[in-house]
Amino acid sequence: MSHTPAYVVALDVGGTSMKGGLVSENGVVLLSERRPTPRADGPEAVVTAIRDFIGHLAETGDGNPAGVGLAVPGLVSEDTALYAANLGWRDIPAQDFTDLGVPVVLGHDVRTGGLAESVLGAGRGAADFLFLPIGTGIAGAMIVDGAPYGGAAGWSGEIGHIPVFPDGEQCACGQYGCLETYASAASVGRRYAQRAGLENAKAEQVVVSDDPIAIEVWDEAVEALSLALATYTLLLDPAMIVLGGGLSQAGPALFDPVRTRLVKRLSFREAPPLLPAALGVDAGMLGAALLGWRAAGRPDLGASWDVDVRAAPLVS
Repeated sequence: MSHTPAYVVALDVGGTSMKGGLVSENGVVLLSERRPTPRADGPEAVVTAIRDFIGHLAETGDGNPAGVGLAVPGLVSEDTALYAANLGWRDIPAQDFTDLGVPVVLGHDVRTGGLAESVLGAGRGAADFLFLPIGTGIAGAMIVDGAPYGGAAGWSGEIGHIPVFPDGEQCACGQYGCLETYASAASVGRRYAQRAGLENAKAEQVVVSDDPIAIEVWDEAVEALSLALATYTLLLDPAMIVLGGGLSQAGPALFDPVRTRLVKRLSFREAPPLLPAALGVDAGMLGAALLGWRAAGRPDLGASWDVDVRAAPLVS
């Protein structure tokens, strides 16, 4: 049998699906695969599904992996999934996710994606930047001095709950006027549907529409985002801001007006560059691979990688 380069198992766990893969020591994605997250079956079922998925991926490699990296939602330390409301988790040790007997490191899903963008993507070479994926919700990864910053208790990056309009709509978190309430993909669709008298709508309908209601909703989303980014810039002076997630696929319809308003709001200083994320939906899995190599005692491997995730075989 030909020798397969040493590899790690990398898994990005989301509320609806999981993306896993095998990533070699020279940054080659040997295999990637998706599975549903059985959230409706309860927290133990999700843990079991993760353990089975990791075992299945490892079986396709040559021998045991060098380590396992997991990107998971909620409050997390490197060795414990402390709390995840969407998955019903509380204080689950990292080793519960695999029976392979290899080192495991956990990471917060957004910060793990930010780590990947820092080492392999749009933020490569930048010591300080913000990675902000805009999807169903909004949370950011603060890259400070070259590493994701978790804060005193692991709650950093909750930019989606900055009150941009203090007298505005109530957010699901209980506050009023949060960025997420106006600028997340889910909220853009919801707010348009409410005003247009529709049962539901998607953010994509709002972005491309010349409907006056859609224009108004989109303008409010852009305004909210520019306010939050101006606040972040004035506090932390990032070298750049990297926008990802589903809403970033709007391209110039999002980037151009946000960039213009950010420049206007930062009247006495230069605005940081506003860039699209480079790794897309693969950021979490690639970040988990970096965590897996850290678990294996090789934290600096990613610096020399030239990862082309499009070349990876995907099993649906």
